[in-house]
Amino acid sequence: MNASLQLITLSKLKSSMKGVLLWFSLLSGGMVALGQSESPKDKVIITSLDQKTQVRTNEKGELQVNVAQKDVRTYKSRGWVRYSDFGARGDGKTDDIDAIAGSHAFANQYGLLVKADEGASYYIGGKERTAVIRTNTDFGTAAFIIDDTEVQNRNAPVFLVSSSLQPFELKGISTLKRNQEKIDASLPGPCLITVTNSHVRRYIRFGLNQNNGAAQTDIFMVDKRGKVDMNAPIIWDFGQITNISALPIDEKPLTIKGGRFTTIANKAESKYTYYSRNIAIKRSNVVIDGLEHRITGEGDQGAPYGGFLNIGDCAYVTVRNTILTGHKTYSTIGAAGKPVTMGTYDISANRALNVSFINCSQTNDINDRMYWGILGSNYCKNMLYDSCVFSRFDAHMGVANATIRNSTLGHMGINAIGSGTLTVENSIIRGNTLVNLRSDYGSTWQGTFVIRNCKFIPAGGRPSTASLIGGSYSGQHNFGYTAYMPERIIIENLEIDDSNHPENYKGPAIFSNFNPDMTDDSYKEQFPYVITKEVTIRNVTTASGKPLRISDNAFMFRNVKVNVK
Repeated sequence: MNASLQLITLSKLKSSMKGVLLWFSLLSGGMVALGQSESPKDKVIITSLDQKTQVRTNEKGELQVNVAQKDVRTYKSRGWVRYSDFGARGDGKTDDIDAIAGSHAFANQYGLLVKADEGASYYIGGKERTAVIRTNTDFGTAAFIIDDTEVQNRNAPVFLVSSSLQPFELKGISTLKRNQEKIDASLPGPCLITVTNSHVRRYIRFGLNQNNGAAQTDIFMVDKRGKVDMNAPIIWDFGQITNISALPIDEKPLTIKGGRFTTIANKAESKYTYYSRNIAIKRSNVVIDGLEHRITGEGDQGAPYGGFLNIGDCAYVTVRNTILTGHKTYSTIGAAGKPVTMGTYDISANRALNVSFINCSQTNDINDRMYWGILGSNYCKNMLYDSCVFSRFDAHMGVANATIRNSTLGHMGINAIGSGTLTVENSIIRGNTLVNLRSDYGSTWQGTFVIRNCKFIPAGGRPSTASLIGGSYSGQHNFGYTAYMPERIIIENLEIDDSNHPENYKGPAIFSNFNPDMTDDSYKEQFPYVITKEVTIRNVTTASGKPLRISDNAFMFRNVKVNVK
């Protein structure tokens, strides 16, 4: 049972019914579509006006919201509700999650703005309860204390930004082609399409966190006639489809402003039992503006987090003017039975299109290696950092098209696999390499790199042998796809601060040594790597004065054409 709270269909009140107040339930269960037949738990209970508006939990754990008719008229007339209207104390001690959830449920029913009370401090304990946001929300300067020291359900988000629009299965589509421009479907409007072939495995991970991969999955946008948005094209051939669904896109934007959130971190065992006590965004066309998230109480151990902002199964999400926090790095035993550092994120994006972070930063030092990288993503397309100061950009199971501009990235730098165009411009990169192609997923990028007007500080200024493009590929592991290096790499106006280097330093390399065992033609790749064809270089300078070279492994990159202009 998940913790999503769903406002149940209300019976129509006859105009002759005066002097009543209304009870309606929010269930800790699955989504209940409007128009479904009501169960006993859905029933509307009418009571007299001599009782006040209140929120309570019944013996089954269901949330019941009691709204006096005079209050219904007041809230509808003014166009918004406050958490205190539904009983929130805001004293930093009383658990206010029921009042918060009830406020949003009522607002969702009538399309009202929700406001936090100025100066309030809302304590949210470990109870399994989710506040569903479907209307504009202004958290303002209010504080929210989320206590994760003891929770009933670590998978239950605190807030769920959702849509009243429901996904539906598409019929009659049995195959798809990479870069296909249209699907045979007539739709109610623009839709986000999710397609799966469970008979094909992709992203078969290698290394300490090895696994058997994931079912081939893709997401893309279509208009009502089925025309595919080629800015986020289909990236796989689907010879067979085991599931394909369409989710209508909300055309009206939903905005969430402000809020000063603090998570009191869990103290669970350091295992891959991710906590999702967060703001989950499952609706398209959402703007998060001016939010802050901090973390306190991290100790010697803790379970990882799957993103305080968890964005998934949606499109057109913008996070701006927002401050987030990197989590402490812990270690655990990986799938290979050996110790491994454990990722925990304050931002997570999965199966999402057109996700932008603008003018965002983090509270802790982006170069402090005690803290893990702030973002992890899977199956995303068209991701953007603009004017951000973050410890990392990371695409695990692929990103199609990504742009980093006017930004500074810290000790974990840019880590990516994917396709399309990766653009890095007007930015400072302090990672071990300028761009690291993740070796656990085959160091693959099928497309182009464009790097212009940037400064690269290898390893954040620690003694280092500088390489621009990093990765590793032995050719002996099946990742579930052909692995590519970017076909073309364009580097313009790059400043490399390699002043702090070892004594035997030969100068910065375009490519790190992706395969030290490949030194001549006798090495045979079971799964061949498609090497970069062309690198164009214009105005690259080094603090060491040493020129840019191809690689420590000149044989592997012997056929790369390097154009210096």
